[in-house]
Amino acid sequence: MNPTFKVMYSTTGRPSIPPERLLKVQLLIALYTVRSDRMLCERLDYDILLRWFLDMNLEESSFDATSFTKNRERLLAHEVSLKFFDAVVRQARKRDLLSDDHFTVDGTLIDAWASMKSFQSKEIQTDSGKPPKDGGRNPAVDFNGEKRSNQTHQSTTDPEARLMRKGPGKEAKLSFSGHALMENRNGLCVDLKINEATGHAEREAALSMLSRQGRKRVRPKTLGADKGYHSADFIDALRRKNIIPHIAEVKNRKPSGLDRRTTRHASYAISQRIRKRVEEIFGWFKTVGGLRKTRFKGIARTQEYTFMVGAAYNLLRMSKLAPIGAVT
Repeated sequence: MNPTFKVMYSTTGRPSIPPERLLKVQLLIALYTVRSDRMLCERLDYDILLRWFLDMNLEESSFDATSFTKNRERLLAHEVSLKFFDAVVRQARKRDLLSDDHFTVDGTLIDAWASMKSFQSKEIQTDSGKPPKDGGRNPAVDFNGEKRSNQTHQSTTDPEARLMRKGPGKEAKLSFSGHALMENRNGLCVDLKINEATGHAEREAALSMLSRQGRKRVRPKTLGADKGYHSADFIDALRRKNIIPHIAEVKNRKPSGLDRRTTRHASYAISQRIRKRVEEIFGWFKTVGGLRKTRFKGIARTQEYTFMVGAAYNLLRMSKLAPIGAVT
């Protein structure tokens, strides 16, 4: 990644935070479940382990939290997290830890940072930026009797967040839709995508991630998924790509797109058993990686951090799978 870092260095003006150090800090945030940039900057004042990883001596001053947050935009502008994630995946493929034939896809909801109070009518936006008259930080808002939807309302804090619920009877929250493509040999994550939370985002993201694998000259043979992907249009799209749809079947769905020509084989049962391992990825992302609720506004910044969390997850998995000293 040296060519990318070379472009990121400033040729004029005061030296800024080195891009290599910015990347390492993002990795530390994911690995050690650091809740905020300010908390990490404070921890650098006393944690020698983090300083060693960042090549900082004991006398060197820590980052300023505001400057560090602004410098993260350099990572976003040069797509550093995506390039780092792809580099980790290539290393896993070089170590023969990946399957190029059998994959699993799944999606989840990531809570947005925006408050439900910011979800207001598009025609009447009441957020003036002034403190509320009754005191306190947040104004009192009464939504009783008001019908809210993504067509008529929008968050004033994060316009890209969408109101979505995980299932019938669940509460609706402002969310993003997160998606992961997993290879079935060792459960490593080979692609990630953050979209707007809509009812058809999962299938669109799956086709997009499969297309990106094709550009890497990887030709998947099977794709496992849960019942949420059982759609005749999605199955037809997979067959046009010469991918066998190992998708959990919804009984009595017409047209189904699935029949005994696919489901009778032992490989279908194996894919259905292995596909559940993708939940391990989402579980680690949300508990350790800090993606249960994103700390960033917008899809682009959430996507950038998600790639970094995915790289951290793969590195941990590779350290368990590869022999000692094989992963550098």
